[in-house]
Amino acid sequence: MKPIQVGLLGIGTVGSGTFNVLQRNQEEIRRRAGRGIEIAMVADLDTERARSVVGDTAKVVGDAREIIANPEIDVVIELIGGYGIAKALVLEAIAAGKHVVTANKALLAVHGSEIFKAAAEKGVMVAYEAAVAGGIPIIKALREGLTANQIQWVAGIINGTTNFILSEMRDKGLDFDVVLKEAQRLGYAEADPTFDIEGVDAAHKVTLMSAIAFGIPVQFDKAHVEGITKLSAADIKYAEQLGYRIKLLGITKRTDKGIELRVHPSLVPTKRLIANVEGAMNAVVVHGDAVGTTLYYGKGAGSEPTASAVIADLVDIARLHTADPEHRVPPLAFQSNTLVAAGGELPVLPMSEVVTSYYLRIRVADEAGVLAKITSILAGMGISIDALLQREAGEVSGDSEGSQGVPQTDLIILTHATREGDMDTALAQIQQLPTVLAPINRIRKEELN
Repeated sequence: MKPIQVGLLGIGTVGSGTFNVLQRNQEEIRRRAGRGIEIAMVADLDTERARSVVGDTAKVVGDAREIIANPEIDVVIELIGGYGIAKALVLEAIAAGKHVVTANKALLAVHGSEIFKAAAEKGVMVAYEAAVAGGIPIIKALREGLTANQIQWVAGIINGTTNFILSEMRDKGLDFDVVLKEAQRLGYAEADPTFDIEGVDAAHKVTLMSAIAFGIPVQFDKAHVEGITKLSAADIKYAEQLGYRIKLLGITKRTDKGIELRVHPSLVPTKRLIANVEGAMNAVVVHGDAVGTTLYYGKGAGSEPTASAVIADLVDIARLHTADPEHRVPPLAFQSNTLVAAGGELPVLPMSEVVTSYYLRIRVADEAGVLAKITSILAGMGISIDALLQREAGEVSGDSEGSQGVPQTDLIILTHATREGDMDTALAQIQQLPTVLAPINRIRKEELN
């Protein structure tokens, strides 16, 4: 059988990894796919660099539309990234009747519904295993391996940059700004790390996992997104003393009211396996009603780990290339006519309706009656306290006396589960107390039972 002909748009880190792994393991891949897979054309603005990677094995062009216009190309791999030209090229490739493989989580999280609809109308596949958690096959696990389950929740460390920063902050006791500069020096963080450190990258990924897990459209605009920029070394230290580690988690849950879709720093018990995922590694925990809790761990980025996922998608397309489109695995796991309409019976909940528990660090004047006022406000909102730790003045991180010589202390409060809106109201009242001397630090706590 004639090999599948592939056109590669962009041959940077992942593109070159894809080409190299496909060349190195081509015989094994052919045996698995049932036919050969060949990268016949490569498009990149830097044609000289592209030729240095592929040599004479593929035609190199500077215009991606030459690949889309070539009737011999069966599959287009989009590795350009972003929302702009990448979206136009993906839709043009679909319109030309070509299957698409992409690692572009931002594109699919924002425009996935439009892209999947266009692909269904043309009878072509859009595969995106590499868009979430690099080399970890979490999309296939959610979409196929766990298809018998009603998924209850998914929680993941799905951004290696932020996990590296948090690991360094914990190990070395340093604040965020210091560790970020080191991460940039080592190449773990981009020169502009905004998408990573503000949680946007993780939100793109959890948006896709949520859609697959619960059969809802991709709705990135409804995700709650917080990054790690406001975390301090003091909070990481206190969390450790209480038996927790702080991780940036992407979380999506099925509840009676709807779907939670959120990214934020979370306290996770140190006894959970995911709490011990360090450095730039990724991990995703999925809880299904039949299988229970499963954990997927590995490299979430990098040239060849991500290439592994890209090539797995190519193999799937090679196997199903001639299959009836109705018999292929749907891109979001559920048949498209059964996806729950946005805002329907499974709406994405606003953050004020999310129920979780909390870690609070409150810098207060070290005087009688302060704690009683705070606990009274919490009780008035129906918020119960799980644990309380009051640091002695000499143990407080930073100055133990304010600018006017007022003795200060940190109150550390862990709460039981409560509605976020109620917590917002309580914290607004506590912040107004004259004995509360600094902005309250609030971090959500996830037991992941």
